[in-house]
Amino acid sequence: MDIAVLADVHGNYIALERCLEYAFSRNISTFFFLGDYVGELAYPERTMKILYDLNKRYTCYFIKGNKEDYWLKYRAGGEKGWEDNNSASGSLLYTYKLLTSKDLDFFAQLQPVREITVDDMPAITICHGSPNNINEKMLPNDDMTIKIMNNVKTSIILCGHTHIQRKIVHNDKCVLNPGAVGVPLFSVGKTQFLILHGNDGTWSEEFISLEYDVDRVIRDMHEAKLDVHAPYWRVLTENILRGGNISHGKVLSRAMELCREETGDCVWPYIPEEFWAKAVNELIGL
Repeated sequence: MDIAVLADVHGNYIALERCLEYAFSRNISTFFFLGDYVGELAYPERTMKILYDLNKRYTCYFIKGNKEDYWLKYRAGGEKGWEDNNSASGSLLYTYKLLTSKDLDFFAQLQPVREITVDDMPAITICHGSPNNINEKMLPNDDMTIKIMNNVKTSIILCGHTHIQRKIVHNDKCVLNPGAVGVPLFSVGKTQFLILHGNDGTWSEEFISLEYDVDRVIRDMHEAKLDVHAPYWRVLTENILRGGNISHGKVLSRAMELCREETGDCVWPYIPEEFWAKAVNELIGL
């Protein structure tokens, strides 16, 4: 039995198509999706169509990511607090406006963590961040990660969120992160996922990295005017797509720090663009 494990698509339907094409070439018909389906990239409706179509034809397991939480909380809060033409929230707002009621209802019924048993194979825990928290990162040489691994019943935890492909082993348990389909870090611009092989009652992993049409993704971003909706967020996304390894979160933290230093206070998403410019220039030299 082989299972394709995909995380953090973030609306990159072009990379998603490439990963699925490869999975089909390996005769895979079972898919685990670890959350963060849209966000950052253009035309989220195209990603959602691929996922809905796949779910009709194959065995798919979906869980909720932090992005799905964002969309649902924004709806529940009366659609207030985000601004367009804003590097902090413009990308979120662009995506939200293109989501349908069907999409939001689909996200609402997703669980943040699941324990799954396929056929007679050992159970697997799947989550976005960690089994404890949708936003928590499972990291190597981290005491909390070890504590979580000790507390989880299954021998394998599949998680995303960090956008970094990795394996963490502790005693008889392991954490597997497939990397990100959409905007992976430390992938030299390739899209990434994981194939889980089940043989004779044992799971083993195969990390996959694939080249795809990055230029087409970037053309879509400009066509959708993401450079207007979220100027520096778009810059950061494009930098990662081309192989950069500085995350959005790192630049956001620095922009807010610079804002506080100069103004005495800084509340997300109201971060003046000048501080984004300084943070981007400082961290990635653009």
